[in-house]
Amino acid sequence: MQKSFQIRVSVVLLAFFTLSAVICACFNFYQEAQEQTPFDGVTWFEAAGGLRAHRVFSGGPGERAGIKPGDLLVEANGHPTPHVASLERQMFHTKPYGTATYTVIRDGYRVELAVILEAADRSLNQGFRFIALVYLGIGLYVLFRRWTAPRSTHFYIFCLASFVLYSFKYSDRFTDFDWVIYWGNVLATALQPALFLHFALAFPEDKRLDKNRRWLIALTYVPAVAIVGLRITAINLWSATALLDDRLNKFAYAYLATCWVLASGVFYISYRRTDMPLRRQQLKWLTRGTVLAIAPFTLLYIIPYLTDIPVPALFGKLAAISLVVLPLTFSWAIIRYRLMDVDLIFKRGVTYTLATAAVVGLYFLLVSIAGEFVHNKLPAFGSWGLIAAIILASQLFDPLKRAIQGRIDKVFDRKRYDYRQTLIEFGRGLSSETDLAALLNSIVDRLSRTLLVTQVAVFLADESGAYTLTAARGLPPSLAGQDRELDLGFLDFDQPGSGSHIFLENTQQALNLPEPQRRTVAALDLNYYLPCRLQQRTIAVIGLGRTADADFLSSEDVEVLESLASYIGIALQNARLYASLEQKASEYERLKEFNENIVESINVGILAVDLEERIESWNAQMEVLYALPRAEALGKFLSDVFPESFVTEFHRAKGEEGTVQGVHNLYKFRIETRAGEQRTANIAIAPLVSRNFATVGRIVLVDDITDRVELETQLTQAEKLSSIGLLAAGVAHEVNTPLAVISSYAQMLAKQVRGDERVGPLLDKITQQTFRASEIVNGLLNFSRTSGTAFTEININTVIQDTLNLLEHQFKTSNVRLESALDGSLPTILGNPGKLQQVFLNLFLNAKDAMAGGGTLRVATEVNGHISVSISDTGSGISPEHVKRIYDPFFTTKSAPREGQRRGTGLGLAVTYGIIQEHAGKIDVQSQAGRGTTFYLEFPLVRKPVNA
Repeated sequence: MQKSFQIRVSVVLLAFFTLSAVICACFNFYQEAQEQTPFDGVTWFEAAGGLRAHRVFSGGPGERAGIKPGDLLVEANGHPTPHVASLERQMFHTKPYGTATYTVIRDGYRVELAVILEAADRSLNQGFRFIALVYLGIGLYVLFRRWTAPRSTHFYIFCLASFVLYSFKYSDRFTDFDWVIYWGNVLATALQPALFLHFALAFPEDKRLDKNRRWLIALTYVPAVAIVGLRITAINLWSATALLDDRLNKFAYAYLATCWVLASGVFYISYRRTDMPLRRQQLKWLTRGTVLAIAPFTLLYIIPYLTDIPVPALFGKLAAISLVVLPLTFSWAIIRYRLMDVDLIFKRGVTYTLATAAVVGLYFLLVSIAGEFVHNKLPAFGSWGLIAAIILASQLFDPLKRAIQGRIDKVFDRKRYDYRQTLIEFGRGLSSETDLAALLNSIVDRLSRTLLVTQVAVFLADESGAYTLTAARGLPPSLAGQDRELDLGFLDFDQPGSGSHIFLENTQQALNLPEPQRRTVAALDLNYYLPCRLQQRTIAVIGLGRTADADFLSSEDVEVLESLASYIGIALQNARLYASLEQKASEYERLKEFNENIVESINVGILAVDLEERIESWNAQMEVLYALPRAEALGKFLSDVFPESFVTEFHRAKGEEGTVQGVHNLYKFRIETRAGEQRTANIAIAPLVSRNFATVGRIVLVDDITDRVELETQLTQAEKLSSIGLLAAGVAHEVNTPLAVISSYAQMLAKQVRGDERVGPLLDKITQQTFRASEIVNGLLNFSRTSGTAFTEININTVIQDTLNLLEHQFKTSNVRLESALDGSLPTILGNPGKLQQVFLNLFLNAKDAMAGGGTLRVATEVNGHISVSISDTGSGISPEHVKRIYDPFFTTKSAPREGQRRGTGLGLAVTYGIIQEHAGKIDVQSQAGRGTTFYLEFPLVRKPVNA
């Protein structure tokens, strides 16, 4: 409550003093404008007998009238002048541009001089009033904009005192209002330097420093009290002489210069000692602004005034202009918002000052040259020549200002000036990069090197608007992959009024954010966040930290970045679109390759033809099936590749496409390949349609079922043999019993009728036929017996060799030549040696019987995933119509055997087939009538467990 009351009282007092100062300044300016003050161009001091001329201004009325330094003025217009006030009364009575008669004593002689008075030059007063308005305006801006900022009230009081100091100009008549102006100016003269030095001592806001400097701050106001006391004493107790007034003014100016120099030193020392980046930046520019403001004014105005050294009036005016830099520098430094704007203000102030000075110099030079030229060469032009010179000088201001601005940019920014140009060129060339990762790395790298910042990050927005840290430089490694833990909700630039960027002065104390976002801001340690917008939507956000010197960016840097952000947004969007397009193209290529792989890998031949029946697609399975390479098939007509039977069926299928299914099937269609091989296939012919269901061709699926048909044939044969075997076993058991009875009774009868030549031979024939019937029955039993056999590991070469040894004599007598190619590294198989010997015995005997006039029998074994045995003869062969029946029981071609052949029972190959099936093997035959026969046998390998 007490603090609120104090604030209200402070506001009321400040408003009262401000309003009073403004009203008094306005009346003072009005009063000064209503009348002119006479001036004789001489500084007079009281002396014995009159006024002594202390300084005579060059080119002034006194010098023109002949007054010299040291002259003693005794009368003016016939009136004695013991004091300066009496001379001033005569001058006001004479008025400006009137003639006053001065009586002076020079070297003991009285001299009468006519002095034509002039109006005092008040242009410097107007310049000071302009500076006063700048101080007041900036002070009010700071006060209203940042009322709670540290030292803002102190700064405003300093600005108000400066306003009074530079705007209150009392006249020599000393009316009641003049006394108000006079004492206001005295108080401002005493307070303004003290407030300035106080501000310099207290500005760092360090409690420890404040304690150590309290006594220094108190001492700063001692000279101010002394100045006010001297003024009061001089008016009340001392004689009011011009010499006393001059010495008091010199003391005040010396005090002013001393305070300014000390304040500059304090700013510099604080700048060197502080380790806070923000404070360091403020103090740096406070020091520079103070030096730039006070150095010209002290060197060109105060020191010459204190030492009575005459300087041209123009120098004094230019020095007074430099005072305007001080309030500009201090205002932005204390606001602490876009702090680096002080750099721009400083540079632009220097730019305009130098440009103005150069233009003024050019102006006077051109005016002088033009005046001389017009006066001597072109007298008829008159004042038009001067007007042309003024216009020409004004036209030179803007290019001259730009040239000076560029030079100052290079001086103050050094490499950063060139970097900014590089950054702008970089923004223009962003669209040339289409790789998103390379673009992000380029942005981070270029911003870091150009702006000399140590930390840069790029946050990309996804479709939902959530941001992800995508690229960074200078951030802690622990942030990598921690996007889920980063709460980036404060980067919401799509809301109305979100601004063009976010500036966080202290990343460790972002108190206006929720706790999770505060932790994120502290972890990232980035001070600037700028949105990259595209079509009113934020594509990405660029985050930047401080520079390598721990400084903040200037507003010029921020403006460049804001302009560059739109280019970056467009580039990022283009890169993302390109990446998306590239991804879709890659997915399309992968899908196309995947579909092609399916087509190529599928175990079905696929070909496609266009509407003109030209082959457009031919997969690898078709190459294998039809023995025709793809390169030779593509582009050819269907009729040039396939036989007429298939083309006829194809045309018939085209005519049936109006059916419900739209697919025509050819089952077990026989195709003769280009190699002359007969293949059996199921063929499907269907229309090939586009996305809009328009027919663009036909697709043909060729499923090679040749091996399947053979397997089905073998399965049918196995089932048939199995059924016959069961029947044979039953018949054999039923027939063996009566055969045994017939054979027994026949043998008994034969013994009883032994010697009977008529009955004996008949009984012998009955006995022989019963034996033959018994042999047939035993063959049926062997054919039907499929189990109960012991299997062991055997070498198939051994079984083959043993069988050949048994038949060696028969081969010799039949003139059969034997060729064997048995693989010596043949692994073992599981089998029954007796049954396998029966298999090879049957096959070898059949081969011998087929070669009635002799021939060659070739036996070979090899390993290629299984044991392969081939048995070839050069005999008569098997006719095609008999090949399919050779495994049928009781089918034989030896019913009427030739000479040297045995009569067959038709069970040999049937039993052989059964034994091969029992051993999980395969048997196949290839034969041509008159050229011989080859039997192919396959046996599985013994699979031994692998030791761990």
